[in-house]
Amino acid sequence: MKLKPLSEQVIVITGASSGIGLSTARMAAKQGARLVLAARSENALRQLTQEITDAGGHAVFAVADVSVGEDVRRVADIAQAAFGGFDTWVNNAGVGMYGKLLELEETDMRRLFDVNFWGLVSGSRVAVEHLREKGGALINVGSVASEQAIPLQALYSASKHAVKAFTDGLRMELEHDHAPVVVALIKPGPIDTPFPHNARSYLDTEPKHVPPVYAPEAVAEAILHAAAHPVREVFVGGGGKGMAASGQVAPGLTERAMAGAVIPGTGSDRPPLPRQANILYHPSERLEERGDYPGLVQKTSFYTRAALHRGLIGAGLVGAGLAAAVLSRARRA
Repeated sequence: MKLKPLSEQVIVITGASSGIGLSTARMAAKQGARLVLAARSENALRQLTQEITDAGGHAVFAVADVSVGEDVRRVADIAQAAFGGFDTWVNNAGVGMYGKLLELEETDMRRLFDVNFWGLVSGSRVAVEHLREKGGALINVGSVASEQAIPLQALYSASKHAVKAFTDGLRMELEHDHAPVVVALIKPGPIDTPFPHNARSYLDTEPKHVPPVYAPEAVAEAILHAAAHPVREVFVGGGGKGMAASGQVAPGLTERAMAGAVIPGTGSDRPPLPRQANILYHPSERLEERGDYPGLVQKTSFYTRAALHRGLIGAGLVGAGLAAAVLSRARRA
């Protein structure tokens, strides 16, 4: 199906006050989209809405915890009242967790799934209820962890595996019903956002990303491309695609290589984060796109642009090459 140009769209973005959601909101506003911005951080949302309107854009906000169904439905109601509905809904809100699975508290684990999985389920159901009448796009933000579990982030990985299964199943059912809704899954690799600072961490030091690390604008570009052009799914970052492809070709070797690299590589030389610093149960109120990753942050991904603009065959060849490189490096290690 054909989707509207961004300049003619109303876009709902959850998790809009930080990281990928914030970057996507700013980029969409510059391209003329009208925005409904949802998050728990009311002060940050007010600031962002004012920023966009001062620049000549159009935006409203909705304070919402996606794990609460009534909050999610209110986001749709605000979109209807402000703009007469919406054309694209982006389920981006999420929280992270670092630590060994057997050391995590069950209450924290359940809360993460309430946000990352059940919040996305609620958003998808509300979005499709509206979009199946007029058409549009539902974009779910998964992760490379949707394909390959990551040690010390295994609970987060489990939630993203669930996101992929739900998204794929919903797509098939809507296609069978001939519903005019495009369902896309965006799978970023490590992104330089405040994610490590905002995550619930059980580690002895402050967590950090394991490279390669990409800028949030690379994810925003993929999301907005999917809003205007039908896309099934796409990795953001060739490193993530290579890791997932390697896991399919040689799962045992990939798992050993990841355990050997990721577990020691996730720690830093900084003291552990205070427990109250995470956003598992409360908003951050910090309007921040970027984190403070100390290494190279890649502004764009050749693989992702190939997948989106030059066709999946070329991207698949790139992915195969990346998988071979990962396996070769792992064997040498």
